[in-house]
Amino acid sequence: MMENLLLLSCERIGSGVAVVTLNRPDARNALNLELRQELSKMFQALSADPEVRAIVVTGGAKVFAAGADIKDFTTATTVQMYLRHTEQYWQSLVDCPKPIIAAVNGYALGGGCELAMHADIIIAGHSATFGQPEVKLGLMPGAGGTQRLLRAVGKFKAMQIVLTGKLFSAAKAEQMGLVSEVVDDENTISHAIATAKTIASFSPIAVQQIKEVTHLGQDLPLQGALALERKAFQILFDTKDQKEGVNAFFEKRPAQYIGE
Repeated sequence: MMENLLLLSCERIGSGVAVVTLNRPDARNALNLELRQELSKMFQALSADPEVRAIVVTGGAKVFAAGADIKDFTTATTVQMYLRHTEQYWQSLVDCPKPIIAAVNGYALGGGCELAMHADIIIAGHSATFGQPEVKLGLMPGAGGTQRLLRAVGKFKAMQIVLTGKLFSAAKAEQMGLVSEVVDDENTISHAIATAKTIASFSPIAVQQIKEVTHLGQDLPLQGALALERKAFQILFDTKDQKEGVNAFFEKRPAQYIGE
């Protein structure tokens, strides 16, 4: 497993779960270019690892990620920002076929909020604070902060958040549908890991099909999305895992899924 202890670490928790932890505490885990590059490499490796079935991403107990490293913005030009092609570093998270669970304590602002929105499930501690404050710097979100937020909470909430730069609590995030669940801060990471272990105990083929169909379907017309869901449902009947799951149910025993 690749690891850069300066910027992030990856720990196996067993049961098919990997925990990726951002590690720039002095900068409140601000997402500078190097950290985004390392995060991209890490997710490429985890995506290709057959032993990993679910991934937790966290910034630790105090802060998730307080945004981009704005020192990068003081002198950067349009051409320099274009040539960085930072979209490629986010793409490894977008393309990850395994479920991603964000465990968020403290600030998840700007790029940190965008990182959380790349996850499939967000578990937030009561201390979590979300926001897209880029407008206060004469900027705007540039890694999905308008588009993913729009799809998560709807036009009017999203516009209020990105146009005012206003920060909001975990409770508000849950209320508007951005957060899956809010727990006590000391339980955020352990609860995310427990959720990941539950998901990892299921057939990885079924889990990955659920993720793929859900992500693709949200931007399709309903009939097309239903057809995609139906075909994926039918495909699963040709897996050993599907037969194992049904037999285990009737035999009243835990299923042993092998990913075939």
